[in-house]
Amino acid sequence: MNDAVNHLERPDFRAIAGWVKPESFVLDLGCGDGTLLAHLQQHRRVHGYGVDVDDASVLACVNNGVNVIQSDLERGLAGFDEGQFDYVILSQTLQAVRHTEEILLEMLRVGREAIVTFPNFGYWPQRLQVLMEGRMPVSKSLPYQWYDTPNVHLFTIDDFEMLCRERDVRILERLVLHEGRPVTFAPNLRGSLAVYRLERG
Repeated sequence: MNDAVNHLERPDFRAIAGWVKPESFVLDLGCGDGTLLAHLQQHRRVHGYGVDVDDASVLACVNNGVNVIQSDLERGLAGFDEGQFDYVILSQTLQAVRHTEEILLEMLRVGREAIVTFPNFGYWPQRLQVLMEGRMPVSKSLPYQWYDTPNVHLFTIDDFEMLCRERDVRILERLVLHEGRPVTFAPNLRGSLAVYRLERG
């Protein structure tokens, strides 16, 4: 991976930037302040839009030179045409939407490929915390208490891959990470963050 990719702070962003081809058309859902899309515009010469519902995030995108649409993902992507984008990205947001399956299928309708990242609830310290303490885990990848978390669905790598099989979603690439390093052995147990590149089956 080149220096332009490596300077991104978030490891899932580095993985995404390594997968997106130059001059692609990209839709970044739940884009936050637009950091990823701004990077892709500068270093991959991509064209595209960010989507976020938060006023402050939309303003930050504008300040970062990112084209942004203010919209609630829960309402779907009806404003976009089928196959309009090369990549539709949803980074660490899938677990925070109520209609997980619908969002995933909509991503694959408007994009030739989808890239999703999410914290892995199957990571072993989180399993151990539930087992030993009988309480919902709090960790670096899941830093909220059960009562104030934005996460609606907590799921594991195995859960996600089962959903993909059931909905005829093909996994093109998978990268499981912990503290920015790849995990290849027992990833559902040892990985805290998952990154997937997907297409319709």
